[in-house]
Amino acid sequence: MTVKASIKETAGAAEEELGEALKNDKMADKGRQLRNEGRIENGKMPKTHVPGTEKDNVKLGS
Repeated sequence: MTVKASIKETAGAAEEELGEALKNDKMADKGRQLRNEGRIENGKMPKTHVPGTEKDNVKLGS
């Protein structure tokens, strides 16, 4: 894992979240691309689902 790749992944995740919050699909997609670049450089699998769909299945609490 490199610092540069970790920064890309983190910055991409932040941009993706902001894009989702602002309902800006273009920003969310750009963030996802940057996030996946960092993930691939770190040897992780890229995120493949559509931005914003992962949260629908999250259950808070027990």
